[in-house]
Amino acid sequence: MQYRLSSVQACSLARALDVIGERWTLLIVRDALLGVTRFDGFLRSLGISRNILTDRLNTLVGAGVLDRVPYQDRPVRHEYHLTDRGRELVPVVLAVTQWGDRHLAGPQNPARLVEHEGCGGPVRATVLCADCDRPLAPTEVSSDPSPRLAARHPQEQEAGRDTRNRWRSPASVR
Repeated sequence: MQYRLSSVQACSLARALDVIGERWTLLIVRDALLGVTRFDGFLRSLGISRNILTDRLNTLVGAGVLDRVPYQDRPVRHEYHLTDRGRELVPVVLAVTQWGDRHLAGPQNPARLVEHEGCGGPVRATVLCADCDRPLAPTEVSSDPSPRLAARHPQEQEAGRDTRNRWRSPASVR
């Protein structure tokens, strides 16, 4: 799978999923966040086939999430280091992990402890308002398309249709 921008949908989520949307990809990022850097380390940790791991690593390198850095000359071998772009996936990995902990983990599958290195306190992924810095519940979030997207659909606006496609929680859809 080569890194490509989604041409089907004008959506940042769709473009991001082109890079990180496949199951193994976020697990590779998780392992890289935990300090795994070498091909054999990912192979051991994940139990993934070599060809799929090679493909996913190439996608992450192509997208600028990982850097491929040689550590041995004969034969040439590489380590995979997270870039700043890759480290920015911490909230994504943390949010998906927390969702799994809440809804899918049982007594035989305990949650992973994630702690603040500074004080040892538990870490949570939260959604904050950029203006007031207040944590938001899912029911307090909406989304409007960019002005460029709205400009592509003037006939819908002329017909009086709402093109906002707001995110809605079940409580607000009635």
